[in-house]
Amino acid sequence: MSTTITPDSLLTLEAYSKIRKTGKPEAIAHRRLRTVRLGEHISVQFEDEQTIRRQIQEMLYIEKIFDEEGIQSEIDVYAPLLPDGANWKATMLIEYPDVHERKRELARLIGVEDRMFVEVEGHARIYAIADEDLERENDEKTSSVHFLRFEFPSAARDAVRAGASVKLGCDHTNYPAHTVIAPETLASLAGDLR
Repeated sequence: MSTTITPDSLLTLEAYSKIRKTGKPEAIAHRRLRTVRLGEHISVQFEDEQTIRRQIQEMLYIEKIFDEEGIQSEIDVYAPLLPDGANWKATMLIEYPDVHERKRELARLIGVEDRMFVEVEGHARIYAIADEDLERENDEKTSSVHFLRFEFPSAARDAVRAGASVKLGCDHTNYPAHTVIAPETLASLAGDLR
């Protein structure tokens, strides 16, 4: 599986506009397959080349970017979210529909991104390395969006590829939760590991 997205590998704006609507159900289904809900208020969307390629194409389309420098700039923004074979990379969303509840909970959840983990059956927890691009919280609250990287030791990668079960969890004091990653989602995620 190639994880290199280059300007030449992207569709032109015209070509993308022709398949944008017809390809949307497939893109949504793929995104849904790679999303894990953790409790009522956190979802973790695991990225791969397909999700990142679609995101870049969408940004180019929406912003009407067609010059080489602009295209490369969008690639450079999103390329760090591509897993490299030794890790999973994800976008974590903290979702509270009510604005007042969201404000209160984001204050209570400072540091939650650093307490996210995956646990491969028979192996130690792998805690997320969060927000490598920029700090996303302050003394008053955390952000509702975080970028996570789970770096797998080779034995844990081998176990996932061999079919071990995997939990996604959080051990933050104010959001203790864990869930077993569904088999179909795990099968997709296992493909990110080499």
